[in-house]
Amino acid sequence: MTAAVPIKAVAESTPIKAATSGAHQRPLLRLSDVAKTFSTGTTALAGIDLTIFPGEFVSLLGPSGCGKSTLLKLIAGLAAPSSGMIDWPQSTYTADGSPEPALGFVFQEPTLLPWRTTADNVQLPLLLAGVNRQEARERVSEALAQVGLSAFADSYPRQLSGGMKMRVSIARALVTRPKILLMDEPFAALDEITRTKLNDELLQLFARQGLTVIFVTHSVYESVYLSSRIVVMTTRPGRVTAEIPIEANYPRPEEFRTSPFYNERCRLVSAALRRAMNSGDCS
Repeated sequence: MTAAVPIKAVAESTPIKAATSGAHQRPLLRLSDVAKTFSTGTTALAGIDLTIFPGEFVSLLGPSGCGKSTLLKLIAGLAAPSSGMIDWPQSTYTADGSPEPALGFVFQEPTLLPWRTTADNVQLPLLLAGVNRQEARERVSEALAQVGLSAFADSYPRQLSGGMKMRVSIARALVTRPKILLMDEPFAALDEITRTKLNDELLQLFARQGLTVIFVTHSVYESVYLSSRIVVMTTRPGRVTAEIPIEANYPRPEEFRTSPFYNERCRLVSAALRRAMNSGDCS
């Protein structure tokens, strides 16, 4: 990992948005006028326009019920939009012409099978994909090393802490070697110390693997620490009401959390969130 830069250099760095979404860079993902209405008649999302570029860490921030998780599921292909288009300009395609983006998904709960070891839980996506046993073992070993759990390959979920279970879930997403990692409030249920540690580890992983991350959170402070860009959404139906770049280079040292730059960005994002909470339909 690159040595941490002085906090002054962080605050005065070249804006990340300019580096990741420049005119010459091809988008990884583009959502155009995307909406989602459920069979109950509830409209969760309306008019979502969003472009994601390779190498970005984008946080979706908004009040409860604004459709952040729904949006993540639409991106993952776990649900279909009611209208609009989700385009993968850099995707390969399956035989039937469907896009085949390389995705990893980390849910809010680790959702580990209690009767399977750590290694066996991580291997599940490879079994479903029909990857041969030898290659699967190698990729599981690689994924566990990436999250620091090599020594716990034979442990069962009941033997792991909450933070370790979440690392297993992240390793399970990484084992498919995704281009884009979707994370739905993965640290929300953890204590503050564990959450802070996993935030740091996630940024190290993000830098090492060259990932693109879309991260759902309710935390202003977490979003500012992690993100290159924050997308603020209104109350239901969820719409994009603000996009705020966090103009600070990675890696981000511990001092970043107490810097004037960080505090100013937290105030800016908090103000945008307050405005978002006063719009939309709270019913």
